[in-house]
Amino acid sequence: MNILIYLIPIALTLGFVGLIGFFWSLNNDQFEDLDGASYRILREDDEA
Repeated sequence: MNILIYLIPIALTLGFVGLIGFFWSLNNDQFEDLDGASYRILREDDEA
């Protein structure tokens, strides 16, 4: 049971870091163009 003394703060810290990363991506408009990548993969590039 002594391992919980170490695992609980580590889990909370990793969760907090993930939450900060998610809010950072929201503020930097990372989720603005969700359809663009799926259309770019289907478009043919004729640069020959």
